[in-house]
Amino acid sequence: MVDTARMTTLRPASEVIDATVIDRAPDRERDFAPFMSNVEASPRDQGTLHAIVRRPARDRREVVNEATLDLETGLVGDDWLARGSSSQPDGRANPDSQLTIMSVRVLAAIEPDESRWALAGDQLLVDLDLSIEALPAGARLRIGEAELVISETPHTGCAKFSARFGSDALRWINSPLGRGLRLRGVNARVTRGGVVRVGDLIRSG
Repeated sequence: MVDTARMTTLRPASEVIDATVIDRAPDRERDFAPFMSNVEASPRDQGTLHAIVRRPARDRREVVNEATLDLETGLVGDDWLARGSSSQPDGRANPDSQLTIMSVRVLAAIEPDESRWALAGDQLLVDLDLSIEALPAGARLRIGEAELVISETPHTGCAKFSARFGSDALRWINSPLGRGLRLRGVNARVTRGGVVRVGDLIRSG
């Protein structure tokens, strides 16, 4: 169980992390089944924003306690817009993946060291049920002053995720069960801008 009660008081206002992959994490062939009951017990109607991560440049992470979500740029200070997307015909940023959100219960299962969670590359780390059943495409989330809508585009694990956390973790989150529960997380876009802070309640619906 992730302790979401000890948030901003134990964290600096901003912390920059080098996310460059130097050595690949080994495949430890871990059994993640014991973690499933905790993951499936994630709150549905009301969760908590556990961490905010900006990506100011490729392979850089900035962990902050407060950020602004914007209709045009997504998370202000993040490189989503400037980075663009190879999935788009014109190479521009994909509006459906303006933000990515991941469960801290899943992160706790694959990486006991919380200081490494930002390496996953997701901007919002939450204690919330992100499954397709709980949050179908089009569902809305209210966080602080902002509102998001869940995108239809799936968020799946990649080679860098495997290198950072192990190919066993990648197999788990990309399994049929993992995809249904969205263990890798979910894509979203901003529908109402505003300030969000670590510890904010997240309300769905």
